[in-house]
Amino acid sequence: MPEIKADIETMTNQSTASHNIDIEALRTLLHQPYTPKFNPGPLGLSAFGLSTFVASVFNLGVGFPDGAPTSVLTGLAIFYGGLMQTIAGLLEFYIGNNLSATTLTSYGGFWLSYGAILIPSFGIGATLAALPAETAQNGLGVFLLAWTIYTMIIWLGTLRVSKMYSFIWAMLFFNFLFLTIGEFSHLGTNNVPTRIAGGFGIVSSLLAWYCCAALLYTPKTTFISLPLA
Repeated sequence: MPEIKADIETMTNQSTASHNIDIEALRTLLHQPYTPKFNPGPLGLSAFGLSTFVASVFNLGVGFPDGAPTSVLTGLAIFYGGLMQTIAGLLEFYIGNNLSATTLTSYGGFWLSYGAILIPSFGIGATLAALPAETAQNGLGVFLLAWTIYTMIIWLGTLRVSKMYSFIWAMLFFNFLFLTIGEFSHLGTNNVPTRIAGGFGIVSSLLAWYCCAALLYTPKTTFISLPLA
């Protein structure tokens, strides 16, 4: 009897030890830090930069007569500036980059909403056109003012990231600020504040492209190396 009891205790201890090893191995596996195999940042920055560049050239009035139709921006605003930037932002959420995720998805939403204004079937543009000019401009001014305030929040939240990245949102803040002034001033299309906004927008887009290139360029793909100060 004592021998049988000893054998049972030995088997139990072995089983418990084996069970503990499995649990510890499982815990180690579950608590391993996640290392993402992709970086959605360049996609988001390129979508932001290209859409902002085209819209800012339009606002600046370079190559476009006063009152030129904005339909050229519709597809770009929806599919690249809106959709691609939103997808990049959602991927940033997936890998835990909350600041980039919130920024990219928010401005993706901006471009989607801007595209909706340009699509005739939505009726938003027609509704604005039917209103008195000053009323429509005040409505757009409030829309842009909200984005001005939000962009300042994002800008202040990037002050310790890098100077280049922070300057993107600083320039975008002034872009939205002067667009807002342009609407509330009731000066008509392609007024001076709107043109100034276009200049700030172009600088913002160029900075976004620079940061995109700095993230994309690696020793495996090119001899060019761009610092992110």
